[in-house]
Amino acid sequence: MSELLLRLEPTLGHAAGPVPADLAEGFATDGAPLVLQHDPILASLPPPPPAPAPDFDWGQALASLQSALSDAVPLLQWFFLLYFIAYNGSYILFNLMSLFSLLRYRREQEATMPSDGETRDEFPVSLIVPVFNQASAAVAAVRAMQHLDYSVFEIIIVNDGSDDETLDVLLREFSLAPFPEAYRDRLQTRHVKSVYASTEYPNMRLVDKEKTGRADALNAAINCARYPLYCSVDVGHVLQRDSLRRMARPFADDPLAVAACSAMGAANGAVTKDGFIDRIGLPRNMLALFQVVEQLRAFLPGRAWWSDINAMLVLPGAFAVFRKETVVAAGAYRTDVADAEMELLVRLHRLSRKAKAPYRITLVPDTVCWAPVPEKMHTQKIRQILRQRALHESLKLNLRLLFSRTGGAAGALAFPFLLLFEWLGPLIELLGYVAMTALWLFGAISLESFWTFMLLAIGLGMLLSVSGVMLDEMSSRTYPRLGSVLKLFAAALLENFGYRQLTAFWRVAGLLRSRSGSAI
Repeated sequence: MSELLLRLEPTLGHAAGPVPADLAEGFATDGAPLVLQHDPILASLPPPPPAPAPDFDWGQALASLQSALSDAVPLLQWFFLLYFIAYNGSYILFNLMSLFSLLRYRREQEATMPSDGETRDEFPVSLIVPVFNQASAAVAAVRAMQHLDYSVFEIIIVNDGSDDETLDVLLREFSLAPFPEAYRDRLQTRHVKSVYASTEYPNMRLVDKEKTGRADALNAAINCARYPLYCSVDVGHVLQRDSLRRMARPFADDPLAVAACSAMGAANGAVTKDGFIDRIGLPRNMLALFQVVEQLRAFLPGRAWWSDINAMLVLPGAFAVFRKETVVAAGAYRTDVADAEMELLVRLHRLSRKAKAPYRITLVPDTVCWAPVPEKMHTQKIRQILRQRALHESLKLNLRLLFSRTGGAAGALAFPFLLLFEWLGPLIELLGYVAMTALWLFGAISLESFWTFMLLAIGLGMLLSVSGVMLDEMSSRTYPRLGSVLKLFAAALLENFGYRQLTAFWRVAGLLRSRSGSAI
């Protein structure tokens, strides 16, 4: 029996030594403890295989996942609902507050309007016109600018390395000849080949330089500018005769003004005469019409309130007049961003706040400059992607303004609002539509809950668009004809069924490309 226990030892898994009492009971004959001895033959045998792991219970895993999702669904519903309410509700509130600002602006304009024969002090302005391979358009635009209703201004054309006949045409049409002027290199730019002056128009000069893009062309023109204020006008822009008078007025009224901005109108549908806007009309193209509503909804009304508290950070596609010395001190235009003027506007806020220097960046509620808007989807897609990229770059490069101790309303209110609703807004809006649709398709929410969300999201969007049209009609009356107003109201309703969602998708693409650093 002892030999039997010795051979059972490896199987029982015990080391050599005393046998447990419950096993040895009945085998000991002399009362002495029974000791197992090590068997080298059994020790050389491989250990028994481990017990197989139990099969993965997919049913239990899916049940756990469904339980977790069911707990998260109400949170997702409330998050997206509250975000859409906050987004649209804040803009509707801004529209209401902006109404009082715009009405006050109209009253002040009427009260201080100079009578016939009366003149008022006006700052001289330098008009900068960057040109690249646009001979005929540049000639027409510059000829019209000569007839602006303003006392003192100069026109600086910048030929940004055109490789066609543009330079020769401009030299011939405006009698431009080499001008022995000392070029003040206050701002670093690429090589300036020559400066020309017109023998026919004493207020016109041309700067011929290597091609480096619009921002560098503007910096080169600023180096040549003689006057304290300047603004840039692309050859495709259409002005009104009194555009400069309206845009320069804030500088005469407020010595702290460093920039004045106005949203651009859509030139599609407008009638021009002698290079100026003669009659304002709506575009027939539906995509262009949606962009008019977009401007009335988002660009002008909300910015009026931000301007009141000196916190207007960005105004996409703006027409702006700047104080030259302030811009030069800030480093002027960056050449590595999508929208140099948007970034400059945010930087002026940041640097002025940091230096604790009193300043003011104001909004001119009048639409005084008009430009064609895209009528093709591909062009509009690129425009929206670039716009979101420009916003991303402007905020990223001036992030120190956010919640800074000297940031004031710009850093404490406007910057976080832009981050939450303009920078991140398109992504959350798109995720809201996708997530709620997916939850309904997979049965996580009821059809009633799905339609409640959609009606709220789209309904608030409609209300916001309609309020923007109403605000313009009550204050500016940009489109005074009844037929135009009714057309705008119809477009304000229709744009929420597809166009706004598509715009959000394009802007998300712009945000993702900005984060990855990829080109358009």
